Order: sequence, then C-alpha cells, then structure tokens
Amino acid sequence: PLRKHYFVSEETKVFLQGPLLTSFVPTVYTLVFIISVPLNLIATVLFGCRVHPKKPAGIYMLNLACADLLFGLLLPFKISYRYHGNDWIYGSFLCRVVTAAFYCNMYCSVLLIMGISIDRFLAVVYPLKSLTWRSPLTALAVCLAMWVLALSGVAPLLISEQTLYLSDLNITTCHDVQDPDIVQFYHVYFFPIYSTVFFFIPLIFTVVFYTCIIQALAATNLDTRSKKTRAMIMTVLVLVLFVVCFAPTNIILMVHYVQLVHESSDRSYQAYLLSLCVGTVSCCLDPLVYYFGSSQCQRQVAALLR
Repeated sequence: PLRKHYFVSEETKVFLQGPLLTSFVPTVYTLVFIISVPLNLIATVLFGCRVHPKKPAGIYMLNLACADLLFGLLLPFKISYRYHGNDWIYGSFLCRVVTAAFYCNMYCSVLLIMGISIDRFLAVVYPLKSLTWRSPLTALAVCLAMWVLALSGVAPLLISEQTLYLSDLNITTCHDVQDPDIVQFYHVYFFPIYSTVFFFIPLIFTVVFYTCIIQALAATNLDTRSKKTRAMIMTVLVLVLFVVCFAPTNIILMVHYVQLVHESSDRSYQAYLLSLCVGTVSCCLDPLVYYFGSSQCQRQVAALLR
C-alpha cells in the first residue's frame, strides 16, 4: 500500500531530533523501568499471595500494582523508540497498544487511587455502617468496572492509526505527530471529555475524601497518632501523584487543543510529551501508597526484611 507522507514544522523537526526527546526522556523511562518493575512485581506477589484476609484496600492496591507492572513491561519499546531518534520499528499495531497502555495506566491509576480514598473514607468515618458495603466482592466489582472504563476510554487510540512517516526526517513516529483529521476528532470530542471524566472529577473526589479523613482523625480523642501520621503521608503522596504526575499531562493537553483551535504554535505539544514522561514516575511512587495505605503491606514488608 502507498504510504502517506507528512510534513512538520522546523520547530517540530528540531524537537524530534533534539536531546530532550532522544536522550533525557528515554533515560527517565529506563530509570522508571529499573525501579518500578521489581517494586510492583513484589507488590503484586504480596497483595496476591501473601496478604490474608483480602481487604478492599488491598484489592485496589493489587490492581494498581498490576496496572503499573504491565505498563512497566511495555516501557522498553518506548525506550528503544526514543533512543533510535523517534523512529518506530515495531509496526502499527504495537504502537497503538503501547500508546493506549500509557493512557490506560494513567487513568486506571487515577480511578484506583480514587477508589482507595473512598474506601479509606468509609473505613474511618463510617467504620460500622460501611462494613456491609466494604466487602472484597464489592471491591473486585469496582476494580473490574474501573478496568472496563479505562480500556473503553482508550479504545479510540487502539483503533486509530498512531504511526506517521515523516519523509523529511525518514522516520516513522509513534503518537508524536498526529494525522490532522484524527486531531480534529480528538480535540473536539475525545480528550476534553476524557480528561474531565478520568482526571478532574476523580481529583475532586480524592481531595475531598482525604480532607474528610484528616478532619475525622483530628476530631477523635483516641490514641490514633499512627493512623493520623499514615493518613497525612497518604494525603501528601496522593496529592504529589496528582499534581506532579497526572495534572501537567491533562492541563497541558487541554491547552494544546485550545491552541489548535486558534492554529497557534505547537510548543504546548512538546511540553505535553515531556509531561507524559514525568507522569511515568507515578509507577515508582505507587509502591509508597501501598506501604503507607496498608498495615497488612507494612507487616509483610517487615517480615521480608527480617
């Protein structure tokens, strides 16, 4: 079949061939891969095999560890792509899978962290009333719904072409340069709705629930110093995850599509590609969420270290 030829601005050419995208980004990905894969593999084994009985929070964390592990195992494709001057050699299908995995991991993480915050809120504020709702079966059903939601959300990325051949540079890009017709669909319908449903709404819920947890713990006269400390650390960790790892990607992407409407510079998309790179660090921070969010996990880690 005839290959369509695409041409990009000089600014984009410089960026695609520059050290940020061909050296810095793959170096970050390599570090994330080295750190996150062993940590999330250990977390998956702990929550899947060692932690009994299965509590709702542990089930959410097991799913989060699985999402991070699956994502981490796909990172070598991105590392190779970036180090080879942004030339994708693995075919169209694998490009779509890896691209969808990036977004699926981010939004699945956001939804699962929201699930953990709701579970913690019910456990702290309504400990007795919530016992019937906070069953392992309910947690499994919620996790399944979150996976279906995240996977259906990335379906457009799986069915639309993500590779483009740039004849000027003689490279095939993967998701870095978009077909103008596809971009039109994305900026009008897909990403604004996607970011709202999968980021901004969960962010509001998560912040509200953790605020309520801290207020509830502060109001108790019982000796809950360790619980208060854990709740504070969890709140800070989750806010760091949202603000550092997830917020830049979603905010910059919204700015980028607003700029596209006004046909202005594509510099915001360059910032977006870098923010995607920073977002992968969440895979290294999530194990801290497991540790401080689960006393069962803390006991298992202590037993391993003994």
